[in-house]
Amino acid sequence: MRRLLRGAAALALTAVAVLTGAAQAQAEGGSWDGCPYGAVCIYPQNQIPVDNPHPSHIFYSYGFHPIYNQYGNHWVFNNQYDGALAELCESINTDCHDSIPPQEGWYVDLTPINSIHLREHYQ
Repeated sequence: MRRLLRGAAALALTAVAVLTGAAQAQAEGGSWDGCPYGAVCIYPQNQIPVDNPHPSHIFYSYGFHPIYNQYGNHWVFNNQYDGALAELCESINTDCHDSIPPQEGWYVDLTPINSIHLREHYQ
């Protein structure tokens, strides 16, 4: 029983270290679980980015980016800066409802989403 508890404690400390490392890299303007600084990334369906830091889509430029054949739940990371937003849109270039702020990741059902709009934040 002690070995089991010791193993669980070691696993918990490792998870905290990994999350802390990701937060530090993100705070310093670096890659965030494989998502380059300045980009918006989509990860494969039902994958946890810290366990599989290989985005299936990476977008750098402002504007609309169509996404095809993305169904179910995916992590979407906005690793942009200067207040840039990543909007989830139900049509190719319209119907944008949810805006992911910079330096945030959301677990989203992409089934109704047809494009991602990267834009500068306007006050």
